[in-house]
Amino acid sequence: MTKNEKIAIVTGAGSGVGKASSIALAADGWTIMLAGRRQKPLEETALTIEAAGGKAIAIPTDTADPLSVKELFKKTQIDFGRLDLLFNNAGTNAPGVSLEELTYEQWINVVNVNLTGVFLCTQEAFKIMKDQSPMGGRIINNGSISAHVPRPGSAPYTATKHAVTGLTRSTSLDGRKYDIACGQIDIGNALTEMAARMTKGVPQANGSTEIEPVMDVSNVGKTVVHMASLPTDANIQFVTVMATKMPFIGRG
Repeated sequence: MTKNEKIAIVTGAGSGVGKASSIALAADGWTIMLAGRRQKPLEETALTIEAAGGKAIAIPTDTADPLSVKELFKKTQIDFGRLDLLFNNAGTNAPGVSLEELTYEQWINVVNVNLTGVFLCTQEAFKIMKDQSPMGGRIINNGSISAHVPRPGSAPYTATKHAVTGLTRSTSLDGRKYDIACGQIDIGNALTEMAARMTKGVPQANGSTEIEPVMDVSNVGKTVVHMASLPTDANIQFVTVMATKMPFIGRG
């Protein structure tokens, strides 16, 4: 590790927002630990970063598994001796069925990944950041437009994203004494594999199905880089980056 090397962990780094943000952070000089459940997409992200002159390491990780999370952070500490940034980005969704048809297994899977996984990673980040020298670091949580308002048939996703907002606030407060800053990025209709359905039409609150505007996912990467670039005595607590004309303001 070089003297000025900045170390980041990005979860869900094999695709979508995680991949775009990892590439953007690496271009800004960060060394990235790429975490996610699927090894091949992680390796593809690493190759993209390395081809552009950056540095990244693919670490297959299930963020809903405490032991897997501990191994990720242990390897980061062994390899680099510190952690400057955690981007809690890994997330999943349940099928868009009515609330009464949702199974327990579908519900708990979303809770485990979207909420418990964020907590587990945050907890391990605290353990490293509070004891390193210089002390502190930054945690960025991926909220969502759904941290503000729901879509039809999205109870588990919306509930967990609202909960992430509460965890962001608690992390900000509990991290103060350790110089750990925590902020949240709420993303609306970034064009990823998950959001591709927006271009074909999705259910609206009034019962209609409408095609929604989307934006390039690179805009998310740029925003994450800006949040990460601040000194730890400054923080972007909450930021929304979204397709300008998507139906969020005035939704429903």
